Amino acid sequence: MNSDNHQNPRDDSVWCLQNSVRQQWQGNRAGPLAGVRVLDLSRVLAGPLCAQLLADQGASVTKVEAPAGDETRLLGPPFDLSGTAAYFGAVNRGKRSIALDLTLAEGRQVLDRLIANSDILIENFLPGTMAKWGFDYDNTLATKHPLLIYCQITGFGTDGPLGGLPGYDAVVQAMCGLMSVNGAAESGPMRLGVPVVDHLTAYVALTGVLTALHDRTRTGRGQKVEACLFDTALSLLVPHAANWLMSGKSPQLLSSAHPNIAPYDKFKVLDGEIFLGVLTDAQFGKLCGCTGLDLADQERFASNAMRLKNREALRECLEQVLSGYRKEALCNLLMRAGVPAAPVNSVPEALQHPHVGHRGMLAGEGASRRLGRSVRLERSPDRLATTVPRLSEHASEILTDLGFDVEACDVLIQSGGVVTGERKVNAA
Repeated sequence: MNSDNHQNPRDDSVWCLQNSVRQQWQGNRAGPLAGVRVLDLSRVLAGPLCAQLLADQGASVTKVEAPAGDETRLLGPPFDLSGTAAYFGAVNRGKRSIALDLTLAEGRQVLDRLIANSDILIENFLPGTMAKWGFDYDNTLATKHPLLIYCQITGFGTDGPLGGLPGYDAVVQAMCGLMSVNGAAESGPMRLGVPVVDHLTAYVALTGVLTALHDRTRTGRGQKVEACLFDTALSLLVPHAANWLMSGKSPQLLSSAHPNIAPYDKFKVLDGEIFLGVLTDAQFGKLCGCTGLDLADQERFASNAMRLKNREALRECLEQVLSGYRKEALCNLLMRAGVPAAPVNSVPEALQHPHVGHRGMLAGEGASRRLGRSVRLERSPDRLATTVPRLSEHASEILTDLGFDVEACDVLIQSGGVVTGERKVNAA
């Protein structure tokens, strides 16, 4: 872990002292990453989600916000009783918050001390912003804090034809071809209904950070980790990129169907729609057996390649029979027989399914309920923080932890370098 002066990273007494301080505020939330201190300078989605995933496993995460706060605090309704949008709470639980004006020397003074006391720094500013403030990784931080793991999340990277430009999920979906394979002929290309590029970029960043953290135990040095929305979006083009690279044929809009598998699509039933994910000939045979269809022995449907070739005829045959079934009963019948199938649920239907509770995928009570974590470790505590920090809620606590006395704290707040929640409310 980083020592205060970073001159002797192997000083065991410093290591023990810092670990003790780092675990104080976590209380009973100790997890596999307890003692790891994360500085979250990011905003909106990919960076904050990466930091939240670290917090979920016990890391101590301090979120630095601009004086006006992370933009997602205002992306509502719905809002909680403190006026914070539900969107913000989805990716910032379990963190401490402090608001700094980094255009002021006093704000940068606090940031400098925060960096010195961090193992991991996550930022998604426009490239060059940190250097402008005197915190360039290559020329400053790498030398001053050799144990620091510096995670930079960008839209397009820092150089090249698009280097340094701002990146947004939907814009990158459009640019990288994801929209071109999502939608139907009637609708044309469509944005995926969830910010899939941002979400996966958070996990890409998380993979890099944890890899670098492990490497530090071997080498005794931190390093820079880069995650880029553009790269992530292109990596999602499975199997469309591989298909085009081999065949030269441009992928087409297929609505909910799959370019390489049939039947792998949604179908109308008596009370809604279901999705069939039939991958193998054996599964297709079971589908036919469960529904009384005499199709498995027909040459035009005998293999996946033939079913793809005769996709529309297969759809007509299936919908004639499936339209007489209710979705829950049919999907239960098929799944029990080994045929992947599911009702096409709304978000409320999905979250109210009994298996959600069984898997613990909703945490908290009432208005503070959050989605649970999607990874579990067998021997580690499964306690999830559901609290969401108010803007700069922990400013005084964080400044005290950093060694600022009462007089110094007052100076920082009066200068505007540190913006407390109370100060922001009074100014409004």
